[in-house]
Amino acid sequence: MPKTSVIPAGSGAPLAPFVPGSQADNILYVSGTLPFDKDNNVVYVGDAAAQTRHVLELIQSVIETAGGSMNDVTFNSIFLRNWEDYAAINAVYAEFFPGEKPARYCIQCGLVKPDALIEIASIAHLPH
Repeated sequence: MPKTSVIPAGSGAPLAPFVPGSQADNILYVSGTLPFDKDNNVVYVGDAAAQTRHVLELIQSVIETAGGSMNDVTFNSIFLRNWEDYAAINAVYAEFFPGEKPARYCIQCGLVKPDALIEIASIAHLPH
């Protein structure tokens, strides 16, 4: 099955050998997305809600580049640094998924940069 890399315009170079998204047929896999600017600097240090919004906007740009929308997301993997941020993360998350929610899991773990509080990876089933 052929796959296509999905890289939104203006994306920075990743820290590791991966692309923001990979599409096979109508399934889009969005790589783990951290609260980085295009130079891989952590944004909104100390603010889990703002970092979550930034991450979800980056994920949205990958999905839209592939021709989909956030309504096409069927699964999210959420990694958070501190359980104390869980409520703030969920409040922002709910804004991006106001209707039927995708399946998901959420675990606490260390992330690639100490100032990153959240990482999310997504799977979307695109309409075409």
